[in-house]
Amino acid sequence: MKYEFSAELWLWEGQGAWHFVTLPKDISAEIKEVFGKGQPGFGSVRVKATIKDYTWKTSIFPDNKSKAYLLPVKAEVRKKTNIQAGDMPKVSLKIIL
Repeated sequence: MKYEFSAELWLWEGQGAWHFVTLPKDISAEIKEVFGKGQPGFGSVRVKATIKDYTWKTSIFPDNKSKAYLLPVKAEVRKKTNIQAGDMPKVSLKIIL
């Protein structure tokens, strides 16, 4: 299954410099219903993510605060796609089964 959306890239205000994109709530709800139950790793779901022309494999993680999944966007991805906190990148996610 494939999902496409645009969302803000934001910096987590904790230890380290983790950047995330919060998935839309409707997409998060569908992923949780179809793929998130019984998953190891605190409900994480393996995905192939694409921003601009850069694709990588990672996991999305459920976030209780936002009631949505979070996509971590590591420094290598931000550098290769020339994005920074506050930008609204178009994201494509494909669930890896």
